[in-house]
Amino acid sequence: MGEATATTSSAADDYLMKSFLAEVSEVERDNEVIRILSCFKLNPFEYLNLPFESSPEDMKRQYRKLSLLVHPDKCKHPQAKEAFAALAKAQQLLLDQQERDYILTQVTAAKEELKLKRKKQLKKDNASKIKSLVDEGKYEQNYEESPEFQQELKLKVREILTDQEWRRRKMQMRISEEEGRLKKDEEEAKETWKRKREHEEQWEGTREQRVSSWRDFMKGGKKVKKGETRPPKLKTEDPNKSYVQRPVKRG
Repeated sequence: MGEATATTSSAADDYLMKSFLAEVSEVERDNEVIRILSCFKLNPFEYLNLPFESSPEDMKRQYRKLSLLVHPDKCKHPQAKEAFAALAKAQQLLLDQQERDYILTQVTAAKEELKLKRKKQLKKDNASKIKSLVDEGKYEQNYEESPEFQQELKLKVREILTDQEWRRRKMQMRISEEEGRLKKDEEEAKETWKRKREHEEQWEGTREQRVSSWRDFMKGGKKVKKGETRPPKLKTEDPNKSYVQRPVKRG
């Protein structure tokens, strides 16, 4: 009896533990989905939650780990599919040499800005300046490895990437506007040419009629239309004419 009770109790504990772990795992999956969807969109390193110094192998390993965590078949979060797609896109960007180099160039620029800012601060803080000289560079190295510096770097990279993206979009907008203007000019030129061509064709189509009219005119002037009466020609006084003229009244 005692053994049966103990076995039952043990099975209940196992079930309770499994349920608890499953619940914890589900919370962890949901939290990861929320973290991914709140990442800065222009920085794929944030999506994979990796430092900027990570290698392509690190990126692949991290992607496999996180993608399994938020896979729509395993994660019940309603936006798991969206988070999974964001991870895939981030990995694709980071494994592209050109894209990765572009981002790392902005990271380098951000580091230089922060170092310059740090240098100015040290000039005002004599104690820190002396310490940095005594440590022969280790003081600065330790600072750059600190969570404080990494957070500053993360924010500075966001700022630079945002600025670069804004410049790119403005340039793209100007290019689109210029392309639109050129297209409009081209369409107007085509329409002008089309109208000119139509006019020439119409003119050429009436050529025979114009030539015929000119020949008729050269032969005897305008033709009398059927039913139309011409006014009589006035005869002038001419002594050389053999026909008899009407007497002209003299004053």
